[in-house]
Amino acid sequence: MATSADYIEFVTDQIAGSGAVRHRKMFGEYMVYVDDRPVLLVCDNTVFVKKADAVASLMKDAATGTPYPGAREHYILDIEDRDLSLDAVRALVAVTPIPVKKTRKKAP
Repeated sequence: MATSADYIEFVTDQIAGSGAVRHRKMFGEYMVYVDDRPVLLVCDNTVFVKKADAVASLMKDAATGTPYPGAREHYILDIEDRDLSLDAVRALVAVTPIPVKKTRKKAP
């Protein structure tokens, strides 16, 4: 079951105010970016947060799971808890670098 459009809109609404929020569809699921930093992965209407030291204390009681087969274990964010969601996103934005765009080599 893929993430619904309504659910991804709910997720982005919940973290509004944490920076410039956008989402990108990837492989039928979504990556949520804040200030161009990838901070949340949304798969099957579930919000996943990378296990990082910056959010360990916030997410100590959170369930864990894998967003897709072969992925590392992530925290599962209770997105309905807006305060927790904002705190987690702000903590991740502070430690997550902006991805470097890869340049394509020109064919000879």
